[in-house]
Amino acid sequence: MRTLVVSDLHIGAGRGRDALRDPEILATLAGALAGADRLVLLGDILELRQGPLPDALAAASRVLPQLVSGLGPGREVVLVFGNHDHQLQVQPEALREVETMLAAGGASVRIAYPGVWLRDDVYAQHGHYLDRHTTTPAFERLAAGLMARFLKLPLSEMTEENDYERVLAPVYAWMFAISQTSRREIDAADSGGSARALKLIRESRGLRGLGVQAGLRSILTAVNLAGLGPLSPDLSPTALRRSSLVAYGDVLAVLGLRPRHALFGHSHRAGPLPADERSEWVTATGVELMNTGCWVHESPAFMAAERADNPYRPGFAVELDDAGPPRLVNLLDP
Repeated sequence: MRTLVVSDLHIGAGRGRDALRDPEILATLAGALAGADRLVLLGDILELRQGPLPDALAAASRVLPQLVSGLGPGREVVLVFGNHDHQLQVQPEALREVETMLAAGGASVRIAYPGVWLRDDVYAQHGHYLDRHTTTPAFERLAAGLMARFLKLPLSEMTEENDYERVLAPVYAWMFAISQTSRREIDAADSGGSARALKLIRESRGLRGLGVQAGLRSILTAVNLAGLGPLSPDLSPTALRRSSLVAYGDVLAVLGLRPRHALFGHSHRAGPLPADERSEWVTATGVELMNTGCWVHESPAFMAAERADNPYRPGFAVELDDAGPPRLVNLLDP
């Protein structure tokens, strides 16, 4: 069996950020499925936090049927939810619409949450649980810290999937509810608070840069003292990459999962790539990690490097056969 894993399509994202609205890009991904027996959609397939649900479903209706058009009977689509499409689980009519779209080519559709075993030695999850562990001071990390404190559920007492859901699901529900009452982008990738802060920190120089760094450190010191951390002021590309990898390793450890290979998305940072230090992508228990990347046009804050080499560029997927390690590829590279 040959499996293709993609994540973070964010269909319906504002400002044209979802790459699959481009007919040529959509055709490329659909063509890659011609030789696949199974398609795994590893979360954040629909964008449900930047506008009303009907708008996201309308966008999906223009993408998903064509995407799966080459998958016929005997093939399978596995849908795994992420943080941006988490609310599909409590919107049965919307979920049925999505399932119908995914079955348009004749393949069977299966829901798997929070993760799925693709082989005895390969586990895949969207990766949003890592927001409870990461040291990156993004909005969801702060919200998770607040919710955990409210619930009196420290990291040391988390032992199962339901613990993550108790902390994170209310945050997702709140953001979804806000998005249903406004056509403004509640969680825009390039204009949200985290992206603006990252852009400000990276572009500030001289005395202003020192002031920004000092201010950030002061804020995070207060946040850490309040018990919402630990959070780090280091927002360099290296720190962002390592923080996500360590955090996802922590998730696997809390859940008692120890596959040979673990796939995840969420951070949009594909890897390991040829220039990456491979040891960073292996957990303390020996699990080899792989990030499935994304299919969105990322914020300029993440696209500082040349596009041809940038780990945040769209088009990444993971290929998996019955034997051998998963393979990370970019289907849009020349």
